[in-house]
Amino acid sequence: MQRYNMQELADFGNNNNNFLSRLECTMLLGVTGRNAAGKTTIVEWFVNQGWDGCSCSDAIRHWLRENGQEITRENLTQGGRTLRSQGGAGILAEMLLDRMNPEQNTIIDSIRTPDEVFALRSRDDFLLIEVNVPLDLRWRRMQERARDGDPVDYEFFLKQEDAEAIAEDSSGQALIATANLSDIVISNHGTLSELYESLEILISTFNQNV
Repeated sequence: MQRYNMQELADFGNNNNNFLSRLECTMLLGVTGRNAAGKTTIVEWFVNQGWDGCSCSDAIRHWLRENGQEITRENLTQGGRTLRSQGGAGILAEMLLDRMNPEQNTIIDSIRTPDEVFALRSRDDFLLIEVNVPLDLRWRRMQERARDGDPVDYEFFLKQEDAEAIAEDSSGQALIATANLSDIVISNHGTLSELYESLEILISTFNQNV
């Protein structure tokens, strides 16, 4: 797959979709990447440009609340496995598609399985963004943000990385296989202003009023 440099931060990625043929329509974007890569920061930037934002984990949070469980990273992971085992590996994305407005530009945070990607590709305007950041930089950023549920022990962080990388079955997370389906790759190893600059360039290629 040919890759196109965008300010040394954003490239067109691994999927062989015809990107240019879909710039004139309403957009549906998904974001995938490892822990503390900057996925939510990117989604928040698009929301500030007038896009709708949501996450596959929204359905898990709703399920956890209904079952009286605390919203922690561990419970979100296990809740996602339960929902996928009951409804199929693409169930979280399918639930989002049922609720979203197809006439509104929308970006989805935390795509974690290939089946979620396949479900979202039922819409012709869907593109998947992978956010790529070196592991040690992500660990440092995770410590700085100190989000509830984040690991505070490096060894536990590494175990979590391994557990989310490759799915043991169809109910698990598969971040490596999901990243391999990306249409756009953003290397978020620079400053926040550099990330925003690359997003400005990216959104300008969509050639639409957002």
